[in-house]
Amino acid sequence: MATQARGAARRAQLLDQLVALLLAEGFAHFTLDALAGRLHCSKSTLYTLADSKERLVRVATVHFFRRATERVEERLASAVGARAGIGAYLEAVGEQLRPASIQFMEDLAANVVVREVYERNTRFAARRVQELVTGGVRAGEFREVHAEFVADVVTSTMVRIQRRRVAEATGLDDAQAYAELATLVTNGLTV
Repeated sequence: MATQARGAARRAQLLDQLVALLLAEGFAHFTLDALAGRLHCSKSTLYTLADSKERLVRVATVHFFRRATERVEERLASAVGARAGIGAYLEAVGEQLRPASIQFMEDLAANVVVREVYERNTRFAARRVQELVTGGVRAGEFREVHAEFVADVVTSTMVRIQRRRVAEATGLDDAQAYAELATLVTNGLTV
């Protein structure tokens, strides 16, 4: 049992190191050999995480977004009211994306398999925003709006952020774009 626990702990540590490396430098240019060298492990150790580079990158991306979602939800839980909730939620999304380099985001946008992970998280985030808008309207904190429309606009913007369109058009990085989106949405809905 102790050996299994150490192995699991080592894999978790390796996955965290892999996520940090990919966020900092992207992933398209890496080979498994190069990743093993940078992480000071063997390729066979990497194969304990996934059986190919593409799957390894996907595992790391899922791990990153799962942890980011947990942190975003923790931040949301501490917010009081819908306005504060939407602001906290979108700003926390931006904060979680802050470690992601431009290269990582470009590689993610160019890779269909990994991009799907981001798109799924974007859809989840849009549903959360819709729930917050609906709750804010019911509570009288927001003016009467069509919550699905607001969520659709937020989703469209989030997809544009993810696909690097906002960065190209405005020069904002993803974290900055999410902070601006939070300001726009919360100010636009206020009674």
